[in-house]
Formats: sequence, structure tokens, C-alpha cells
Amino acid sequence: MKPILPLFIMVDACGWEIIRNDAFGKNFAPHRKKLESVFGYSSTCVPSILSGRWPFEHRNWCYFVYDPKNSPFRSLRWLHWLPTAVTGRRIFRRYLTKFVKVQLKFRGYFDLYNIPFKYINLFDFTEKKSPLQPGGMNSGPNIFDFLVGRKIPYFVTDTTKSEEQNRDNLIAAIESERIDFAFQYWAGLDGLLHMVGNQSPEVPAKLRVYEQWLEQVLAAARNHYSEVRLYIFSDHGMANCDEHVDLKARIDALPVKMEKDYAVVYDSTMARFWFFNDQARQLIIAALGQVPEGRIVPDAELKHMNALFEDRYFGELIFLMREGVLIVPSHMGERPIRAMHGYHPTDPQSYAALLTNQPAIPEDITHIPHIHKLMVAHATAAQAANQTAGKPA
Repeated sequence: MKPILPLFIMVDACGWEIIRNDAFGKNFAPHRKKLESVFGYSSTCVPSILSGRWPFEHRNWCYFVYDPKNSPFRSLRWLHWLPTAVTGRRIFRRYLTKFVKVQLKFRGYFDLYNIPFKYINLFDFTEKKSPLQPGGMNSGPNIFDFLVGRKIPYFVTDTTKSEEQNRDNLIAAIESERIDFAFQYWAGLDGLLHMVGNQSPEVPAKLRVYEQWLEQVLAAARNHYSEVRLYIFSDHGMANCDEHVDLKARIDALPVKMEKDYAVVYDSTMARFWFFNDQARQLIIAALGQVPEGRIVPDAELKHMNALFEDRYFGELIFLMREGVLIVPSHMGERPIRAMHGYHPTDPQSYAALLTNQPAIPEDITHIPHIHKLMVAHATAAQAANQTAGKPA
């Protein structure tokens, strides 16, 4: 039996408001804390947790950016000649995404979503590497670089496998006693919340399933490690979307043209613009001022959220919807979904949660990037204790 196993389990979208009045994990992780997330989607939140750094530092923010010189999608532009009845179908996009990911040798999460093929050659995709692997950040190291550098054996989720397979693989790794650190990532709750919203009875039912899995993992860990240091956490919450705004139609009605005068990515909860002339800038800013469901985020606020990119790589102007408003259609989807994240980090449903079996959560753990320092500290302690225990007397 080894002395210590730090067990870090991320439940995607299990926000503070999701568990605030739920007993999730209280039997084995009774200490809990509300954490502020970061501005962005999971493409931002997960790298922030894994690196301990902010969006402007690690540069893993939104997926698609205007960068025609480096676009890997030029060969797909001809697809815009096909009927939208074909190219607009999700199943078509799903299979094409799998093919393109293999061809381009992308290692991270990748989806073509609803980017129009007419303009797809204007865009690059920012997550070509997996943040769940060493060297997987766009800038700087992550926790796996630390573990490899310190020669700490670890387990990490394989995103190509199901949640159940990853649960079983974690248990097998624990039973082999070959690891001194574990990072498990369960994404199923996020997908469920998108479909049913945060008030559905299916949500607490899913939490009960996770509790059963956690009990199984902990039972194995207690049989092979004297002390299990458990942390369960999320990257963000989820807001129900009861309002829809066709922002694209309002911008398309202006006397300026996409590609010629400006470029834009319509994410689910924000629109990001690049301008090629002053006319486009002025007209679009004026039009956005007539949309009460959202607002332009000023640079000072972006800087405060650690999401101001001085080179404007992710957009010159960021227009953010208020919590609960969804851009429909968007480049993420043609039709509405029940709930979404990616709103302001201080909106009620944006807050993440941290649960642990440790006696106390340090006061300086207030934002999701701070989880990284917990991982480093416990991995270091486990390595020292496990190495000492393994030496002959």
C-alpha cells in the first residue's frame, strides 16, 4: 500500500448553483467552496485550470479566429456550393469534423460547428494540441509538463473514450499502484445541461450516478493508498437560455460585407469582430448599441478579467450577451439549445465549485486557475511520501 494519492476529478459544468442546494459529494467531500471562473468557454476554462494561468497568458481562448494566411481549411471552401440541406445537417458536419481532424493531425478538441463553408478559409482553429497532454498549451506549461518534468507517474483522462471507460481505467491504474497523481475529466453533465437545462430532474439524477462512480473509485483508492486527497471541481456553471437574438441578421442588414469590410465569429454567447475599415467599425458599433440583450465589453473590463489580448488575435471587439440570452443562429449552431455557459464570470450561473475531503480549502483559492497550485502541492507531497515509503529500510 502506498502512502498518498491526490485525486483530482473535474465534473464539467457542475457549477456552484447546480450543487448549492444539492448534497452532491457531501459524504466523501464535505468541504466546498464557490470559485470564480474565467471569461470564455471550456476551451478557456480547462486550460486555465491545467496551467494555473489566465487566458491572456496561456492563449487558449475561443476556437475560431480570423487568420486567412494560416487557415488550414482552404480545401473545404468548395463545399459552400453544396445545398445547405446537406452541409447544414449536424450528422454531415460530425463526420466531416472527424475526417478533417485526422487529416490535419489535430490532437485537441475539434469541431467545425456551423462555420459557413463560404468563409471557412478565413479562419484558423486555435486548439491544435490537447491541453490534457504535456506541451498541450498554446503558450507555457501545464500540470502535465510539471508531472513529466518531476517524473511523477500519473493518470489522465483519455477524451477518445467514454466516461465509463475512463472510470474503469482510473480504477485499474489505482489498483496497480503505479500512479502518484490522477486527473479525471467527466464531461457528460455539460452535454446533459445543454439539452435539458439546469432545472431538469435529470441533473440531480446524473449527480447521483457520479456519486456512485466516485464511491467506486474511492473504494479502490482506499485499498491501495493510506491517504486519498480528493478534490472534485468544475470549470463553470450553466445558465438556462430563455431569450434568443438573431444578431447575424442585424449585422448582415448593414451596407458592409463580411470578408470585404469585416470578419466575425458568432459564438453562442458572444460575437467577436475584426474590422478592415472605419465605416464597418462605426456602422457595426452603432448597430450593436441598438441590441439591449448584450453589450460591448470595454478593454478595461477585459483586462480586469485577464482576457485582453493586446494583439487582438481573438477579436478587435467583443460583444457579450447578458446571462440567459443565446445568439441564434450562431457559428456554433443553427438551432437553440436549452442552456449555455460563456457569460460574464460574475453572472450567477457562471461560478464553479470546489469540493474536497481535506480539512480546509485555503483562503487564496478563489478562482479556477488556483486549482493548479493545489495539484502541484499535492503531487509533490505524494511523490515525496511514496518514494520514501518505497525505499528499503
